Amino acid sequence: MLKWLAVIFVFVANVAHTQQAARTPSHCIALAGDIPGAEYVHRASYAVDVAPETVRIHYISHASFLIRTAGGLNMVTDFTGFTGSAPMIPDVVTMNHAHDTHWTANPDPAIPHVLRGWGAFGQGIDHRLDLGEVLVRNVSTDIRSQWSGIEDNGNSIFVFEVAGLCIGHLGHLHHEPNAEQYAALGRLDVVMAAVDGGMTVDLPTMMRIISRLRSSIVIPMHWFGDYTLNTFLAGMQETFQVVEVGGPALDVSLDRLPSTPTIMVLRPAWLRVEAE
Repeated sequence: MLKWLAVIFVFVANVAHTQQAARTPSHCIALAGDIPGAEYVHRASYAVDVAPETVRIHYISHASFLIRTAGGLNMVTDFTGFTGSAPMIPDVVTMNHAHDTHWTANPDPAIPHVLRGWGAFGQGIDHRLDLGEVLVRNVSTDIRSQWSGIEDNGNSIFVFEVAGLCIGHLGHLHHEPNAEQYAALGRLDVVMAAVDGGMTVDLPTMMRIISRLRSSIVIPMHWFGDYTLNTFLAGMQETFQVVEVGGPALDVSLDRLPSTPTIMVLRPAWLRVEAE
């Protein structure tokens, strides 16, 4: 019996080691220098396989993105229960409850990991989901309630550490992070930022947040028409390059991050089965 227990222990230990080794270490908390001569990420199709050490980001709608790994993990941010006609059940979904366009009360029970960005009222929640290839964690933030009150720690900024990258989704942010929250976020290589200018933070505040984060790639989200989007782009163009990707998706890898901070404009599209 003891012999079999020893064999089982070694097997479990080896599996755990393999899972830990499967993820290229990120530098979220340790600042990384610029990468001279790095080239831009490139446009991508949702249905095509993801290359090794690469992450696909597909803008679905509003504040929902599909983050897809080379190993085949599918993660959806601000999940509302619908991603399109493609028959895909995400492995991980994150949600925020500032508005019903950022969460669902009835996620498909087949989804293995449902991460809500809130806990008991005012207490927040802590997530640290390690799936080997990716680590998903959160930083709690406050939100305004529908009666203009404040719910402490009512939403979350989610961070995805994968392929050596730190990818942050600011969610329905209602205030600038404080020093402790900035430190917990660390260096984000890619950040999805709400640029509506009113329902979340105002544009000057969001611009200050983005400048403070010093991300290589900023993906605008939560904009309501080109006027709102263009107002944000006009305010950032002196310090950020602006690239119209021309579609909903792009591939990102650590060795191809732009050396100049760049705003990558994606056009949202539901996930669908593409014609062969």
